[in-house]
Amino acid sequence: MIKQGRIRKGIGGFYYVEAEDEIYECRARGVFRKRGTTPLAGDWVQIMIADNDSCTIEEVKPRKNMLIRPPCANIDQLFLVISVCSPAPNLLILDKMLAVAEDQSIEPILVISKTDLQSACALSTVYEKVGYQVICTSSVNGAGIAQIKSLLTDKISVFIGNSGVGKSSLLNCIAPDFQQKTGDISQKLGRGRHTTRQVELLKLPCGGYVADTPGFSTMDMERYHIAKKEHLQYCFREMEAYRNQCKFTSCSHTCEKGCAVLEAVARGDIAQSRHNSYVAMYEQVKDKKEWEQK
Repeated sequence: MIKQGRIRKGIGGFYYVEAEDEIYECRARGVFRKRGTTPLAGDWVQIMIADNDSCTIEEVKPRKNMLIRPPCANIDQLFLVISVCSPAPNLLILDKMLAVAEDQSIEPILVISKTDLQSACALSTVYEKVGYQVICTSSVNGAGIAQIKSLLTDKISVFIGNSGVGKSSLLNCIAPDFQQKTGDISQKLGRGRHTTRQVELLKLPCGGYVADTPGFSTMDMERYHIAKKEHLQYCFREMEAYRNQCKFTSCSHTCEKGCAVLEAVARGDIAQSRHNSYVAMYEQVKDKKEWEQK
């Protein structure tokens, strides 16, 4: 029997596939290893169920996107959680994660936590001006929780945030039984049989999924260098209105005379902090060959 389903978790050579409201423990065919393809949580797959109830993954459907670390695929939205204070936001890391989301065509949503302690107005204004959706939240007074819940419906969502920003508290506000749900589903999906925890999709009452990413509080940015320095500008959406107005077509938008992007920064049309992040990322990739980034 052949069924179509979605991988909820893969670990220790086993993949747990949800198909027609059932969970099937599957092995992947050896051909995937030969091709250098690893099935990921979030992958749509075709599975074969044998007469003895053993299951194998026969085919991995084409992905619309993927993250390397944390490893998951077909993500609809990436919630980037930062705190307005304690700890103070690291804008370079935030802008790097936004660039990755842009590069992978994942819709980024900025979540600013701990707004009961300090106003997030200045920070939110910078990113709202770029065109990002920004949600100011507090796990103390519940601000922003309803808005996040409404965005989770029927989507695969990943929450990323440094230690201490309140990501776990936020998730528990979104789904009060989140911790218990994690334990219940994990037992069903085989946690306890293996020692290494991997990404797991947790189904929420609204019909969406949240990726549980243990050990991956933030993305491993060393795995996410944009392949070409010329492509980096396309990961900063506020540059779109200016990059074709530069004096030189090969403009790097870092230091050249006649650069429309630099002029926009000087006028305040592009935030200085965002351009600082762009220049820092450009310096990291400008001298690297493509083979060094794989």
